[in-house]
Amino acid sequence: MSRSKSDLHNELVAAYEQAASIYAQRHPNDPQPFLSCTHRTGAEQDGLYAIGRTTKGKIVTNAKAGQSPHNKYPSAAFDIAFIGLNKKLDWNKKYFRQFSDIIKEINDRVVCGIDWKSLPDAPHYELKNWKTL
Repeated sequence: MSRSKSDLHNELVAAYEQAASIYAQRHPNDPQPFLSCTHRTGAEQDGLYAIGRTTKGKIVTNAKAGQSPHNKYPSAAFDIAFIGLNKKLDWNKKYFRQFSDIIKEINDRVVCGIDWKSLPDAPHYELKNWKTL
């Protein structure tokens, strides 16, 4: 799995960078976002799809290889995580909500997975039109 901006669609690079900058200004003492996934190969996607189905764990995706915007190249989706000054990951939904609110302010073409009714995916962001890219 890639975390590289160079594997990410230009519009998403711009949205992420702008949102991360605004987030840092508004929430300087909170854990800060970083890209945890941009592009995924089909094999990586199928490996994630297997979790909770044919391998142990909780289901993490409903998308098989080719059904995820992460499988496009450049990737039409990114995932984030948050890291604190203590270098520990923080998965508090509050931070994902704050970041999603900023994304919605700056780009109405980016969908925030935290808002999905079925299998919400707080770390996930994708282009609305990714299937037609």
